[in-house]
Amino acid sequence: MLYKCIIVDDNEIERDALEMHLKKIPSLEIVKVCTNAIEAASILSNTDIEIVFSDIDMPELSGTSLLKIIKQKPLFIFITSHSQYAVESYDLDAIDFVVKPATFERVLKATNKAIEYLELKKQFINDGTDHSQSKNDQKDFFYFKETKGISKLKYDDVIYIESMGDFSKLFTSSDKHIILVSLKNLEKQLPKEIFARVHKQYIININHIATLTNHEVHLDFNFVVPISSANRQELMENSIDKKILSRFTK
Repeated sequence: MLYKCIIVDDNEIERDALEMHLKKIPSLEIVKVCTNAIEAASILSNTDIEIVFSDIDMPELSGTSLLKIIKQKPLFIFITSHSQYAVESYDLDAIDFVVKPATFERVLKATNKAIEYLELKKQFINDGTDHSQSKNDQKDFFYFKETKGISKLKYDDVIYIESMGDFSKLFTSSDKHIILVSLKNLEKQLPKEIFARVHKQYIININHIATLTNHEVHLDFNFVVPISSANRQELMENSIDKKILSRFTK
């Protein structure tokens, strides 16, 4: 199946480089290459587009402003030189954020994430089932629905969870599961003494932390996820500091 996409970037060199990358991905159909967000807005109002690869810092209308003004919102993958826009892009539920220069491997990873989301949405969005779990029902495990049916998982088996827009991807030591619950809603339901938000796109099981650096959390089974400075401070204050061995005892 082909997924229709457009490119939006005012820089000709970077626009051409991205187009070259996307042409290597057989599941994509490039409908239009736009030189600005105003042109893209016109295309999006008249054409069914599933994925938008957009720069953010553009004259007259930015990529994030483009996402805000359009009514029918396709998946947005922002590709920009300015990493400070990451928080805003995730607040707008962009499916991914790529920092330039965008390598083919990184663009492919973002594209696969978007396609996985689109395919899952087709499978799940119309089933009418409530996939969330009440806090009152929580013990040391929870149930969730995936393509093969209802699954049960212990909290301790969860290493980390990654946002996929309306869905979340949950990782264990040997497997991954897709849950039809957003990361925002999962955060409200998971026990806070076990799970912590470390990034706009990630929740971790704090019992699986192996090493904590300024910018990354290294988890058991060689998983690594990014951590924001604000979330790192909160994690230290609420969890890590309380467990650090003291040099002195009374």
